[in-house]
Amino acid sequence: MNAEMTATAPAAQDWRPTRRLSGASLIRVSLYWLGLSAVFIGLNQILTGRMEAGLLGPDVKREVGGTLFRLTVTGSVIAALVQPTVGTLSDYTVSRWGRRKPYIVVGSALDLVFLAGIAFSNSLIAIAAFILMLQISANLAQGPFQGYIPDLVPQEQTGIASSLVGLFSVLGQVSGFGIAAAAIATGSFALGTVALGVLEFTMMFSVVLRVPAGPPARDRAGRSWPSIAREAWGADILHERNFVLIVLSRLLILMGGTMLINFSTLFLIRTLGIEQHATFGPNMALLVAVIVGNLIAVIPAGRIGDRIGRRPVVWAACAMAAVGMALCATASGPAGTMPPQAVLGAGLFGTGLGSFLSVDWALLTSVVPGASGGRYMGISNVATAMAGVLGIATGGPLLDAMDAAGYGNGPRAAFVLAVVYLLLGMVPLIWVHEPRRPRREVDAGSNAMAAA
Repeated sequence: MNAEMTATAPAAQDWRPTRRLSGASLIRVSLYWLGLSAVFIGLNQILTGRMEAGLLGPDVKREVGGTLFRLTVTGSVIAALVQPTVGTLSDYTVSRWGRRKPYIVVGSALDLVFLAGIAFSNSLIAIAAFILMLQISANLAQGPFQGYIPDLVPQEQTGIASSLVGLFSVLGQVSGFGIAAAAIATGSFALGTVALGVLEFTMMFSVVLRVPAGPPARDRAGRSWPSIAREAWGADILHERNFVLIVLSRLLILMGGTMLINFSTLFLIRTLGIEQHATFGPNMALLVAVIVGNLIAVIPAGRIGDRIGRRPVVWAACAMAAVGMALCATASGPAGTMPPQAVLGAGLFGTGLGSFLSVDWALLTSVVPGASGGRYMGISNVATAMAGVLGIATGGPLLDAMDAAGYGNGPRAAFVLAVVYLLLGMVPLIWVHEPRRPRREVDAGSNAMAAA
């Protein structure tokens, strides 16, 4: 175990680590996000491709948005319940691997099994059942994993840690999107689905083998495990006003942020008139634009957030992402071609989303009690779990209804809805009190970014 990453037992609810981490250690703490973020982004795309190709029945093809919602809604609700509960249990878990790692290993292994089940199932009932089990296993791993930043990262390095979380989250989404785009273009749906699980399982080793156990578990004080599980949903969390407002903002922003990825294939096929077998190149154009935008933004946004505060960066990020989605929604050109305006919009969207993800975690961790990181970060990720399903729940039926009125208008309407969500996500932060960082911590955090 690296001495730089050891910690003493938490003495109070607001305990925070104080030992600085190296750049390599910060990367290892964040790398698993790449695998986690790839799974559901890629899976939704692949399922959309299977439905649009008519592989799950002709009736399904006529109502892709609504079917995708029905496949994912129950699992997402389960995920919103599982993640905070398991995160809280991990705060108190005692094992030779520490309090987080057992959950991460078991959850990642089960993810691979359930993704294989989805890959080789041809009925909607079987696919829905495996998606439900996948949501349980994925959040079994993700809830405890999110506690690692409060466990190990000192306050002065939360800026760079948040930037790296944002970077690997975006790279994970990009990886999932790329795997799905290749699967759709080649018809290799089963291979693409299994590849998502292999990617996550591989990234899991960066945590299990190279990240230390972290601080000892909290003392249960004789309480039963059911009592600990109920603690996750205690009403006391509502008194953390800043935390609740940040989570609400996060939910709205991510609802808007999921629209481009979830409905890009339908945008290419239905709106732009591109044949499904020819969607790989256009999808890659959108993907590269998002990647470039993210890479340009992620570290500078984190540094600016350290200097001027994270709320202004989030506001600017939402405005930029909204402009990008508006450009995609209004893009047009000759049938069967990719308009440059859509690529530009994807780039602006990627820049805005990357900036948001770069500072969002730092804003959250600045108001989360350190010793209960699993609980609070699990609750915060309810927004992430529900954003995708609520985005599909609202965008999918809107897409189907608008396409029924005029084929090809549905994806445009979903992208306009994304603009609305991104702008609404700015509002709750007006009432958030962001803790002021001492000048020495601002300088230290910025220097760490430069070194990393």
